Amino acid sequence: MRTNHVIIWIDHKQAHVIYFDSANNEVIKSENSQPHLHHKANTVGDGNAPENHPFFHQVIHAVSDVKEILIVGPGSAKLELVKHANLHDHKIFEKIVGVETVDHPTDGQLLAYARKYFIRIDRLKAL
Repeated sequence: MRTNHVIIWIDHKQAHVIYFDSANNEVIKSENSQPHLHHKANTVGDGNAPENHPFFHQVIHAVSDVKEILIVGPGSAKLELVKHANLHDHKIFEKIVGVETVDHPTDGQLLAYARKYFIRIDRLKAL
């Protein structure tokens, strides 16, 4: 087992996977070459990028041996990752303890945020 806790910061371009017990953090980049889309009036579609399943599979694989996962990010990619885990890897889905909106912090700020978050989760479990 690599670690007990991990935080994933994700958007549609990349994911930062930060392990608590290891200095081997990962940055997984999306191979999707589509530019950021915006909704425009009188156009077909909602203006959102389609889900990038190969990217989400890579992120899920990176956290396959952890006990608890916190997923954060600025947009909808974090929710798409949760949905992907629920549909394609239910064991990972069960390990997700939270999904939070977080802008663009540094890896150090993410780790500090996650430590506080997991302390609260662990206290709630003790009750």
